[in-house]
Amino acid sequence: MNRQAQAVVLFLFGGAILKASLSDLYLRYVKEGLRPFLIAAGVALVATAVATLWYERRATDDHGHHHEPRVGWLLILPVLGLLLVAPPALGSFTAAQSGTLPVSDSDYAPLPDGDPAPIGLLDYASRALYDDGRSLAGRRVQLTGFVASGPDGAPMLARIVVSCCAADGRPIKVGLTGGPAIDVPSGTWVQVTGLHSAKRGTDPVNQADIAYLEVAEWQPITPPKQPYE
Repeated sequence: MNRQAQAVVLFLFGGAILKASLSDLYLRYVKEGLRPFLIAAGVALVATAVATLWYERRATDDHGHHHEPRVGWLLILPVLGLLLVAPPALGSFTAAQSGTLPVSDSDYAPLPDGDPAPIGLLDYASRALYDDGRSLAGRRVQLTGFVASGPDGAPMLARIVVSCCAADGRPIKVGLTGGPAIDVPSGTWVQVTGLHSAKRGTDPVNQADIAYLEVAEWQPITPPKQPYE
């Protein structure tokens, strides 16, 4: 693969990073705080590609053209795929194949103001399992996630938790009990309002405990800009 092909691959790869990081697309792959680093990396790759092409153009003018194997240009195809077809965020398939994220005990801040109080699935599960729901008592909460199929086929609420990027993503799952049935396909994003339930379950994938929510109402929603917790 000659340097011109390498430069084109760098240019396209840098362009793909910039395209993702200058829109909300990058949130499918990494956490929000990494955006400046992605932009810097994209700019550096594009600048390197332009400098390499300029150098090769001058070298060709000075010394003549040298033919190189063309098979190296096939490396451009995966980069073009990244530019043209953006993979979706991790979702219900990941949740079905992976065990729920084990939660740990911590100091629980007061719930947000409002009725219902909007909280994350990981926060809810931690409060329900390790605080026995004491910090949830008497409060309606609102959870946002996608529908995943439970071990018995009943719908559960899930969301992917990431530390850095999608590669380390793990699902957090919350079981649903009572209330109106959630009869939408797996992967559908919903907003569920309800009360803490003392019911608990076990994830058959990794034997971790699963917290439950007593559903009062729910509604389908548009997938959020930030799909991960």
